[in-house]
Amino acid sequence: AYLTVSIEPLPPVVVGDAVTLKCNFKTDGKMREIVWYRVRGAGDSSQPLGTGTQSHPAALLLRNRRSRLDGGEKSRRLVGISIRLPEVRISDNGPYECHVGIYDRATREKVVLASGNVFLNVMAPPTSISVLAADTPAPFSRYQAQNFTLVCVVSGGKPAPLVYFKRDGEPIEATPLPEPPAGAGSWAPRNLLHRDLDDTKVPKSLAAEGEAGGGRPLATVEPPRGLAAERGPVTETIPETVVSREFPRWVHVTEPIYYFRHTHAPISDGTVEARATLTWTLNPQIDNEALFSCEVKHPALSMPMQSEVTLVAPKGPKITMTPTRARVGDTVRILVQGFQNEVFPEPLFTWTRVGSRLLDGSAEHDGKELVLERVPAELNGSMYRCTAQNPLGSTDTHTRLIVFENPNIPRGTEDSNGSLTGHRGFRLVLALTLTVILELT
Repeated sequence: AYLTVSIEPLPPVVVGDAVTLKCNFKTDGKMREIVWYRVRGAGDSSQPLGTGTQSHPAALLLRNRRSRLDGGEKSRRLVGISIRLPEVRISDNGPYECHVGIYDRATREKVVLASGNVFLNVMAPPTSISVLAADTPAPFSRYQAQNFTLVCVVSGGKPAPLVYFKRDGEPIEATPLPEPPAGAGSWAPRNLLHRDLDDTKVPKSLAAEGEAGGGRPLATVEPPRGLAAERGPVTETIPETVVSREFPRWVHVTEPIYYFRHTHAPISDGTVEARATLTWTLNPQIDNEALFSCEVKHPALSMPMQSEVTLVAPKGPKITMTPTRARVGDTVRILVQGFQNEVFPEPLFTWTRVGSRLLDGSAEHDGKELVLERVPAELNGSMYRCTAQNPLGSTDTHTRLIVFENPNIPRGTEDSNGSLTGHRGFRLVLALTLTVILELT
């Protein structure tokens, strides 16, 4: 008997599209069986399709085109069978086979078999893209060069997308770096240059106050003692100190040399996560307020996908204090709620007390919030500095704490932690002593 099978090739399809698998064959025998199979991996049995009970409500379309020749000549049939997948998924990616069986024209005891196969390539567009900075938050360093790395993370794509960076809308020509060995650890590369804290800042906004106080240095100015019984402002607004942007000779005015690395890793759902890194020696003079974008090209996307960030030094921290009217014994929270501008990368916050240590005895505190528990009267008028910095720059903001009397705590009865001691405790001991003496007499 005569039997040939041919399957039409398929172009790549996108997740959610409908696709039809077509199997054509010619025969002059009587048909016995036609089955489409989804081919599994080694050791797994193939999955028959087309019954409507599998992963898709697939519809088998059997098309018979028959032409008979005159004079008793043998008949030959051209048959096509198709299976339609209405909404393909990533899991549908893989090989498919069409199996055809016919009876031999001479005897029904003999079966002729033939098959064909096709590979269904299912693509998925990326679902998310984001840009972040490696090794942050990090301090600002005016006197030492430091590397800076942007990381672009693209998830949900199949196959792996093409990722590239732009600066101010222009493509960046970068030197490619080899992929790190498998199991090398974190995606984000460590900075090659050391970042040291910049302790050269001068609180210029407070210099005039130091001069007015008899020329004494600011760090030695004692905060005013006592309590503020009258109603007044809770905090004193003090001008912000912006660090002078004077840089040494290591800062070059030429274009920086960029280094690019692209890696990707498979995800359990069949897609990949791609990560691209862009590293260069940061120049705060020219990199501050520079716009960097990560763009993605993918065959399943009609236009590039992108995410943008602007490198910005912190400026104008907005500080709030609760409670709004602090009294002796209260727990005071001083919090940085934001900035006048959008800051990237995330800043590093450091709190210090001007002229003294913090209430807990430490020299400084890291974090957006400073908590002063059970403030005593001695903290009235104390000044606190918040230093916000990222690799692009640094800024200082000061606030003064005003502590009011607490009617529940008489004046002079609180210790340095704001708790009751002294006269009240002495009165209690004296009362107990007198009671014992009276009972004995």
